[in-house]
Amino acid sequence: MIISGGFNVYPVEIENLINGIDEVMVSTVIGTPHEKWGEQITAVIELKPGKTIEPEKIKVLCKETLGSIKAPKEVIFWDKIPLSSVGKVLKREVRETFWKDQDRQV
Repeated sequence: MIISGGFNVYPVEIENLINGIDEVMVSTVIGTPHEKWGEQITAVIELKPGKTIEPEKIKVLCKETLGSIKAPKEVIFWDKIPLSSVGKVLKREVRETFWKDQDRQV
């Protein structure tokens, strides 16, 4: 669960929407550090080979479908999202890249 500005946001709902986009291979949604809100919603996405999509299109789709509170404030594309041997996203490894230099850990 991500707590952003006092709102509880469940990443799986956002991930399900993003993973349904044709260009997306896999995504994960995490809370990343934000000075004012505590955490901000960030989508980390691996695209299918040869595909592209504008980050703004993903933000707009999420905002229109799920509302502005659940829409990612940042969309980041990675070449490869770490997966376990059974194909599950290693969310802790993704999250660690954003929180490793923070004094406060949420």
